[in-house]
Parts: sequence; structure tokens; C-alpha cells
Amino acid sequence: MTDREEREGRSVVPIGVLVSGSGTNLQAILDATEESGFPASVAVVISNRRDAFGLERARRAGIPAVWVPHRGKDRAAFETALVAVLQEHGVEWVFLAGFMRILTGLFLNAFPDRVINIHPALLPAFPGVNAQGQAHDYGVRISGVTVHFVDEGTDTGPIVAQGAAPILPTDDATQVQQRLLRLEHELLPKVVKWAAEGRLNVIGRKVEVRLPEGDSHTLWLDG
Repeated sequence: MTDREEREGRSVVPIGVLVSGSGTNLQAILDATEESGFPASVAVVISNRRDAFGLERARRAGIPAVWVPHRGKDRAAFETALVAVLQEHGVEWVFLAGFMRILTGLFLNAFPDRVINIHPALLPAFPGVNAQGQAHDYGVRISGVTVHFVDEGTDTGPIVAQGAAPILPTDDATQVQQRLLRLEHELLPKVVKWAAEGRLNVIGRKVEVRLPEGDSHTLWLDG
């Protein structure tokens, strides 16, 4: 519990965030946790890359930043190390914010129905890497982002929320990426909040979201 949380007399849900890159979605979560009354706090940030700027974002926020390399380890050893760090910090939910590794049942079983990812496409379209480039090259007129529970497939888990935006004829891949990042930065902290408040329930392929009044699990960004 942080000093501010102690002063406010409130408890929060500790979450872990896994990153592989610059960590802009991590920053969106960190910014949200600074809001009064936000029900979650980041207990630890982990990256499989030592040079990931997401680790520096965590350090600047005073949050433990841990490098867990995947090279030189088999998948089981790598995931066992991830789980150990998360459990050491008392994490209840895990959020993947640009984490570029597929997770197996070994990891997922340690946090059943408690691992969530954000993907830069409207799943089930364009799973996997370079989703924004795939959508742009395919010529779709609408693209978006998806927040979903993680299963053992590649971006195949039950969907929590989605945001969409138009792809304009004049857009290049960078412009598409920038537009979708705006959606990601709004949608992911919203789902973190719902998770910490106990509003998510996985039922088979679907997720029941008990939304706060006036909230929505879909977003639309104009132009």
C-alpha cells in the first residue's frame, strides 16, 4: 500500500504488468492509478528485455522493475521465473501491455482467469504480430483494439472490450498506429478498473462485464 492509499484509508488490488517495449500502455495504467479512488495499483513491472523502456517508466514511478530474460531458458523455466516474481509481489491480476511472448498453461494456471492482454486489432481479425500493419495492408476501413483474457492460443481468449476507429484513405501505417494507441490508452485502464472491482466473469467464450452506470465496453474514435 502506498502512502497516499494509507492516508485515504483504502485498499487496492495489486496487479503486475508485463512489457517488452516502450510501455505506453503501462504509462496509461500508471497514470490511472494516480487518480483518487482508483481500485488497483501496480505492484511490479516485468520485462523479458533488459532494455525495454517500460522498465524505466516503472523505476521513475517508484515501482519494482524486474528483468526476467527468456533467452537461455526453456519456456517452462522462463514462465516459472515470471510466476515467482509476480507471487513475491502479491499480484492478483496480470496485464500484458505489449508483452511479446506466448504464455502456456503453466503460467495461466497460476492466475486462472486473471491474465488480460491488449491487442491492436479487432479480434478475431489480424491476430499475432504487426496487427496494425496487417489491417492497413489488407485495406480495411475500420480497425481497432481488443482487450481480452489470455488463453494458450495466439490472441484467441475471451473478449472483454473493444474500441474502433476509421482508417482513412490518406493514412499510412504510422497514422493508423497513432490513432489506435489513443484507443488502447483509454480502454486498458478502464478494464484494469473493472477487473479490480470484480466486474469480470468468464463464461465459456464470453465475458460478463457488470458495467458501472454510464460506462461501455465499446469505444469509437472519430478520425
